[in-house]
Amino acid sequence: MAEAVGQMRVSAPPPELERIPLVANQRDIGWLSDKIAGVAEGKTPLWWWVAFVPSALLLLLLLTMITYLISTGVGVWGNNHPVMWGWPIINFVWWIGIGHAGTLISAILFLLRQRWRTAVNRAAEAMTIFAVMCAGIFPLIHIGRVWYGWWLLPLPNSNSIWPQFRSPLMWDVFAVSVLFWYMGLSPDLAVMRDRARTKLRQFLYGFFALGWTGSNRHWSNYEKAYLILAGLATPLVLSVHSIVSLDFSVSQLPGWHTTIFPPYFVAGAIYSGFGMVLTLLVPLRKLCHLEEVITMRHIDVMCKVTLATGSIVGYAYATEYFIAWYSGNPYERWTFWHRVFGTYWYGGMAMLLFNAFVPQLFWIRYFRRNLIAVFLISILVNMGMWSERFVIVVGSLYQDFLPASWGQFSPTWVDVCTYLGTFGLFFTCFLLFLRFLPLIAISEVKGVTPQADPHHPLGGAKVEERIPDDE
Repeated sequence: MAEAVGQMRVSAPPPELERIPLVANQRDIGWLSDKIAGVAEGKTPLWWWVAFVPSALLLLLLLTMITYLISTGVGVWGNNHPVMWGWPIINFVWWIGIGHAGTLISAILFLLRQRWRTAVNRAAEAMTIFAVMCAGIFPLIHIGRVWYGWWLLPLPNSNSIWPQFRSPLMWDVFAVSVLFWYMGLSPDLAVMRDRARTKLRQFLYGFFALGWTGSNRHWSNYEKAYLILAGLATPLVLSVHSIVSLDFSVSQLPGWHTTIFPPYFVAGAIYSGFGMVLTLLVPLRKLCHLEEVITMRHIDVMCKVTLATGSIVGYAYATEYFIAWYSGNPYERWTFWHRVFGTYWYGGMAMLLFNAFVPQLFWIRYFRRNLIAVFLISILVNMGMWSERFVIVVGSLYQDFLPASWGQFSPTWVDVCTYLGTFGLFFTCFLLFLRFLPLIAISEVKGVTPQADPHHPLGGAKVEERIPDDE
């Protein structure tokens, strides 16, 4: 009997049931450390400078525009009556939406145990921080008194004004965007510390690694804290953009006064965020030679998420237009008709085409596997989401209930330059992050390799093949 048991072998699963590996070519753990850390450790490539110099110039343009705005006044913008909210609010909501993909990939997909997130979550988290930084500029300069921005901080003052620091809008910056990102970065900072070749890099990485040694106690505390932060961060995906949408929907203005806005804005935020993640990672995986870590499976899954959220946005559009017609409200009908056939018809057409129809190409496997098509569609997604915010803000404000108060809106050169300058801030910060910190979470990617699975042959398991009964 013992001999019979010893001769039993477990047959391998058929090829059609095997999952595509998350790291190609069965690379070992040491190779992952060398490959990912090498992006920040190696010599600065030429393409990095080609991207960094224009980004820095655009950042300088942003600082110039903010200085000009503060010294002159908000009248340099195109905001007027009745369009009191112009490009500042449009750009604020757009950048906030882009930042939501980092929260989704980091927190929600972590709780759902989606292992594919490990190769893209670090870039998405960094994108979140820098997008929120760009978004935070507009409310500060839109109030006209930038020097009162410090009132947002919970500092004691003589006026007994205590800001609500627990607001989701504030915690989105500090709790999710910074703390959650830094928590996940700690093990990788220790890896960079141990690999550092200069005293300065060793000191800086070691200082920010907070004494990480990789002990069992450190990993236990890390995993508990990461899980708690993920649980706290998940409601923020819903609450932050829901609150932003309520700024619109609590009004009586046609086109804004609707209960569909909170889920509509959340789906649109995730949709635009994944579009920006694809825009960044598709070229970076080639430039940084990370095709074996950010595989086509990752691109394919992100395209499917983009398709899902884009379909939700398209359904929300159909619901809005149906309710506007079915309600019989002349003001609602007028507003939605003029979104497509009115003065700003180009914004409405771009919104419907880029958000509702273009992502449907991802139903076809060819487009999900064609990197050029994925890159172009991701750019169109972000253009479409910006057009949506333009249509919602300007398309509902320029013609309200009273024809005598109707007016037109056009951005000034200061509006355009300020918006372009935020791209300089975003890409400058992202390129600096890429140059000094690991683009991919080294420790998390190692955890999804076969070598980390004790039930896999590469992880030390002894695979036995079961002899068929007929032999």
